[in-house]
Amino acid sequence: MKLELHKFDLPLRHTFTISRGSVDVQETLIVALHDGQYCGYGEATTNSYYSATIESMSSALHGLAAMLADWQFTTPDELWTAASVPLADNPFALCALDQAAHDLWGKRAQAPVYRLWGLDTNCVPHSNFTIGIDTVEKMVRKLQEVPDWPIYKIKLGTDHDLQIIRELRKHTNAVFRVDANCAWTADETISNSYLLRDLNVEFIEQPLKAEHWQEMRRVRAESALPVIADESCIVEADVDRCDGLFHGVNIKLVKCGGMTPARRMITRARKLDMKVMIGCMTESTVGISAIAQLLPLLDYVDMDGAALLARDIATGAKVERGRCIYAPENGNGVQLLT
Repeated sequence: MKLELHKFDLPLRHTFTISRGSVDVQETLIVALHDGQYCGYGEATTNSYYSATIESMSSALHGLAAMLADWQFTTPDELWTAASVPLADNPFALCALDQAAHDLWGKRAQAPVYRLWGLDTNCVPHSNFTIGIDTVEKMVRKLQEVPDWPIYKIKLGTDHDLQIIRELRKHTNAVFRVDANCAWTADETISNSYLLRDLNVEFIEQPLKAEHWQEMRRVRAESALPVIADESCIVEADVDRCDGLFHGVNIKLVKCGGMTPARRMITRARKLDMKVMIGCMTESTVGISAIAQLLPLLDYVDMDGAALLARDIATGAKVERGRCIYAPENGNGVQLLT
């Protein structure tokens, strides 16, 4: 197989702010795997919190070019196993390669990936639309720009979080989810949970810092709302670590290393009777289309990344008003526009 890497800048419709910082343009790396007839695509965005850069991902993947040139492609799982050793310290790069392998696998087999897994897409969860931190007035305007989504995820971590939710609630009856991105204390979370419950908030995502395990035990016991792990659930071993501390886990493909380990994490979470969500990292349609293949396995999904962009770079699965519309193409359904 031939490996190609493409770097893109993804301009956002609005400055996207969470408790850790803001971004106007999201850098992303697209991996293309060619077998001479078909091409599969995968994606990983950059992220300073996880030290993922274009340079580090590209360097790691270029190191696999010789192995890939001689690789006799069978299944994505086999390629992931082989690549996971040299890419052990670069899960974002591993994710992009794994997504590309799945896309190629499906295109070669002339079927969507979800169908090759034996999954049915007739009943899948709706995605939320994310409203980043801003002034209350601007957050209201952002919501009003997309008024027909059934669920909104509201980024919090300010000194006026409850004011934000109260004001947004005046403008929609849709379900809210809130994500503090590690910005709250245990006491704040417990106190806020009762007020947020009355404002039709479905759950709280990652209220405490990732390493505050003992405090999360108290939050899990005393919160009026379910709590979902994000920064506390990165790799497969973290699912067990979150058991008893969170009601569910939000799996990010780039953080865990791709679709292959994500499926294992989903299976493990189900055995532990935990809710399962997959979230995005402001990916283009390339990464969103990979998430779409896993939809039938999920309780919740946050796959609005491409919907937040001013300009996309690919076609594939679309999310309109929270509903996933699958592409007619095979694999993950991805084709690059440029």
